Amino acid sequence: MEIFYPLATSSWDDLEIQAIHKVISAGMYTMGTHVAQYEQEFAKFLGTKYCVMCSSGSTANLIMVAALFFRKNNPLKRGDEVIVPAVSWSTTYYPLAQYGLKLKFVDIDLETLNFDLNALKTAITEKTRMIMAVNLLGNSNKFTEIKKMISGKNIDLVEDNCESLGATYEEKQTGTFGMMGTYSSFFSHHISTMEGGVVSTDDEELYHILLCLRAHGWTRNLPKENKVTGTKSDNAFEESFKFVLPGYNVRPLEMSGAIGLEQIKKLPQFIKNRRKNAEVFQETFGNHKDFYIQKEIGKSSWFGFSFVIKPESNINRHQVIKHLTGAGVECRPIVAGNFAKNEVVKWFDHEICGQLKNADRIDAHGFFIGNHQVLMIEKIRALKSLL
Repeated sequence: MEIFYPLATSSWDDLEIQAIHKVISAGMYTMGTHVAQYEQEFAKFLGTKYCVMCSSGSTANLIMVAALFFRKNNPLKRGDEVIVPAVSWSTTYYPLAQYGLKLKFVDIDLETLNFDLNALKTAITEKTRMIMAVNLLGNSNKFTEIKKMISGKNIDLVEDNCESLGATYEEKQTGTFGMMGTYSSFFSHHISTMEGGVVSTDDEELYHILLCLRAHGWTRNLPKENKVTGTKSDNAFEESFKFVLPGYNVRPLEMSGAIGLEQIKKLPQFIKNRRKNAEVFQETFGNHKDFYIQKEIGKSSWFGFSFVIKPESNINRHQVIKHLTGAGVECRPIVAGNFAKNEVVKWFDHEICGQLKNADRIDAHGFFIGNHQVLMIEKIRALKSLL
């Protein structure tokens, strides 16, 4: 079967291929100068002080969560409670569970697909220690409201922004509202570096901890004056294998950094094209009798286009998916649906706050199709006849 409407397409051209060959010619494939330059360009795009590239958006979430346990003041502790939305990807939740945090699942808004603010407000108690905000499918949360809820409280805010690079809220990039934010450059995302992720922050101590955790927990990549060990010695031999934190090896390839330098130049145009596609999508499917579509908060970067069948509709998701895939349209669930329904949560310390009725609705009656970095206006219009 020919794919008429793929979920994603390659965002590369000859420039990315040339970037790979430059790295191969240099003969140094592990993390090096291209990765460092990419981190600087990424931070410049976001308007943040620091960025740390790693092997994926999933490992970005891992070291982001880990870093909060190793800061000197007010570190997280095992058993602390973190509020999460019920709809997201698995690796939003796994690092939280792996570090012994208690997850409190909260319902999402049926139209924005992000936190239901009333449910979030109800979930916050004196036990709440952190909120993991997820900006779903390119769409920002309402951070003004979230920050009001936690103002004056000992509650950290972090963001899983892996699906929303380039989205803005009140003229500020998503992923920069919390203490840290994560990004992904997997094939289907806004830019692609084969595999890759980034953690951004304005906090120098967290930045140094992230550098340490990314590569074995050693001191080698830390500056001489740093917030982890204080002052490093000038003995490079001794510092080469000096371990101070229980870290990982989640370093990116040097090729990924080189590719990223080409992709980040193209990102503004990619976002413009995604938004133009979204305008046509909204015109075509807004106020549809059978479907809710995602309601934009701020300026979405439109990772994909979601459909949620309305309760009053007679149509059946199974039939819709069968019809679309038969016509060559690739479809997926809305991220992982209601994640709290997955068998894996039996391994989590967790609770469910209230009813997850909207997450359940999306789980049973939602799906999404792709948006691309190139204009695809006629294909979007063709979907109307298919539906």
